[in-house]
Amino acid sequence: MREPVDLRRQRILAAVQARGAARVRDLADELQVSVVTVRRDVEELTREGRLRRGHGVVRSTLPAQEVPSGGLSEGDRVAVVVPERHSYLTETLHGARTALEEAGMRMALHIAPQVAGAERPLVERALADGARGLLLAPRWHSRAAEDADHGWLAALDVPTVLMERRPRQGSAAHALDSVCSDHWYGAHLAVEHLVGLGHRRIVFATREDSPTARTLRAAFTSIAGAHPLLEEWAWALISPQAGREGPYTADETAGLPRLLRRVRATAVVLHSDVDALMVVQQLADDAVRVPEDCSVVAYDDVVAALATSPLTAVSPPKAEVGRVAAELLVQRLREGGERPARRVELLPRLMVRGSTRAWRGSGSLEGTAAQSDTAQDDAGRSDAATVDVTTPN
Repeated sequence: MREPVDLRRQRILAAVQARGAARVRDLADELQVSVVTVRRDVEELTREGRLRRGHGVVRSTLPAQEVPSGGLSEGDRVAVVVPERHSYLTETLHGARTALEEAGMRMALHIAPQVAGAERPLVERALADGARGLLLAPRWHSRAAEDADHGWLAALDVPTVLMERRPRQGSAAHALDSVCSDHWYGAHLAVEHLVGLGHRRIVFATREDSPTARTLRAAFTSIAGAHPLLEEWAWALISPQAGREGPYTADETAGLPRLLRRVRATAVVLHSDVDALMVVQQLADDAVRVPEDCSVVAYDDVVAALATSPLTAVSPPKAEVGRVAAELLVQRLREGGERPARRVELLPRLMVRGSTRAWRGSGSLEGTAAQSDTAQDDAGRSDAATVDVTTPN
């Protein structure tokens, strides 16, 4: 039997007043009616002056002191802390901001400089200023930096969600909520795409100064090492400045053109895509054509599509990571901390563009050895690819 209109509107009014603000979509789910029905009810309650309507959000008209303290009220702040010069997280921030605004909350952004331990004082300041929850993406350029943050992160007494960061298993911060891209799956997409095109010799080049880089290195080496169709593969640092963990083998720090020739690679996967664009330029200097002589897959898809010849790229769901993290945080704020911690993984996609093609059994990688296999060429051109354009994810 259909619920009377007046009763349904009273339930909407009670739900919004209990929380201070609510999303139309959430109200429709709770009442088990359509979004259109809730919108009509909200419009009528707004006309009567009993609710205030925003973009997808309904807010109470009660004074702040009359709203129960456990609910969300307009003006509540969530502090978001991310590293400076981090273009990868720009889309993540947009996703988080949209979800927080829909919930009637305000995002206070804090930018952490490129120094060790920069996030903690920003978090402490944000909490002193009244932030009710935290969305964090610590820099963690090394495992030691990550371990140094685990203790104080675990001791935070407000709801906290990590974005694109997952503490080491068994660490003090292991039980924090987190929302991440499944970078193992992203590596899998890249490998299977190239193998499906007939490539059997692949080089993987990543950074080593970010959590994503370390995850990708482990993923690439495990996937490639177990793949029955790969004849030879190697991993290397994208540039000498991109590694801090070490020590590394001679191959792992060799100039990329030299390593490609040694492996006789027909394809390369590069993290990040800013570095990938620079490596493509470097290969062109060595008379290696992309994709005719060497297919290229970038990882991150921040600027890969903007290249002169757009690059095939693994595209993590950056905006969705921010949106889901913010929604999880809002849910924590509404319901308290009784539920178990959640670790959410979202799958990347592969964006196929013009930098990959089927391998046809011929190319110039070996032919360029006589022209560019000198130490001078390798050193000079490798250095050309080390400009620090952006902070890696």
